[in-house]
Amino acid sequence: MKVFIIAALSADGFIAKNAEHAALWTSIDDKKHFVELTKRAGVVVIGSTTFKTMPRPLADRLNIVYSRNAESIRPADNVEVTQSTPEELITSLEARGYSEVAICGGSQIYTAFMKSGLVTSLYITIEPIVFGQGIHLFNDIIGGDSGQKIKLIKSRSTEAGTIFIEYAIN
Repeated sequence: MKVFIIAALSADGFIAKNAEHAALWTSIDDKKHFVELTKRAGVVVIGSTTFKTMPRPLADRLNIVYSRNAESIRPADNVEVTQSTPEELITSLEARGYSEVAICGGSQIYTAFMKSGLVTSLYITIEPIVFGQGIHLFNDIIGGDSGQKIKLIKSRSTEAGTIFIEYAIN
């Protein structure tokens, strides 16, 4: 199973200014990239705080939302609420026939999946914008004292200054 994290970061390394900051700040190029990768996967995993910043569930994808309060998540045919561990969720999705899963945030969800050892790839977009402060991609130490080793697979940039990076997890 390919389990990948997809995230957009400001040039100074933040995924958002604060918990209510919707991802509308990213470029059109990033939005196209996000749609392409997440539709290919067919399933996205997000935390309830991130989900609440979205105007609606992502169409043509199963939206799995981590939440301790299922009633707080607006119901839809393509939305499921879970409290499963990352391992349990990935096993369940594999049994349902999925071969790719996109982990789409926020910081707590990114961290939980990285710590689980299930993530195989990182798709990082760096946007030419500076926030000065905000929410980091991960909210805890990943990979112990030595960190998590990753390998650059490819990178490209746009004329507008957006950078797309793909890493494999070693």
